[in-house]
Amino acid sequence: MTQKETAAVPASSKEPKQFKECFLIQPKETKEDATKTKKRKKKKITDVLAKSEPKPGTPKDLQKLVNDYYSSNRSVIELEELNLPDSCFLKANDLTHSFSSYLKEICPKWVKLRKNHSEKKSVLMLIICSSAVRALELIRSMTAFRGDSKVMKLFAKHIKVQEQVKLLEKRVVHLGVGTPGRIKELIKQGSWNKFCNQNHGKNLVHEPRYQGIHNTTVIIFASGLNLNPLKFLVFDWNWRDQKLRRMMDIPEIRKEVFELIELGILNLCKSESLKLGLF
Repeated sequence: MTQKETAAVPASSKEPKQFKECFLIQPKETKEDATKTKKRKKKKITDVLAKSEPKPGTPKDLQKLVNDYYSSNRSVIELEELNLPDSCFLKANDLTHSFSSYLKEICPKWVKLRKNHSEKKSVLMLIICSSAVRALELIRSMTAFRGDSKVMKLFAKHIKVQEQVKLLEKRVVHLGVGTPGRIKELIKQGSWNKFCNQNHGKNLVHEPRYQGIHNTTVIIFASGLNLNPLKFLVFDWNWRDQKLRRMMDIPEIRKEVFELIELGILNLCKSESLKLGLF
């Protein structure tokens, strides 16, 4: 045999190569990933409010919030006692007013009213808002209405409660603008009772208001904010903050408002001496 015949024949390099089919396997979703996805999909209050058209507040809105807030811990009779009479509500802002124009509409005789006001430790009109920053904005925007009226800032950031009490004792104030929490604290400071023997009571500077039982005299000292001369209370109801929340959308503010209403506002409304407005 020749060398050519005996030589081993090399494997043919021209045979077609075989390719294996590959598949990309998706990683399994863990419980943490699923939780994150659910959290992302959860709607926030800002998303809901951003899509909803602004609607002006109404007296029914306030009453419904009061009932919803107390429904879990009050009886039916107690809830009825919390009802604000329809007659105490002024016309609500229809979202077309500036702050000054709204105040002029609900209180057209303001100039005469403030001229007749000379009682210290009190205000004729309270304006309730959600923050100190918003209070300052409202004070600036009501210039056309207030005229020469004396305005006091009633919020917590710039002054202590006792310092505000001293200011109320020194000067006549017509308008108070602030947060419900601070206003509530000032009202709590407003009066305290002291029971003493009738004979000793004669020597006190303050005049007794009424005769108590068991030969005692009840002496009432006003040392804070007295609500009796109050004629108007306006809630900054429709304004929204950067998160599109109204003042009553903020739980802590809502709680303070309801406690303020119970503290003395409700009784004044029922006696028809106080009117409520929703700006």
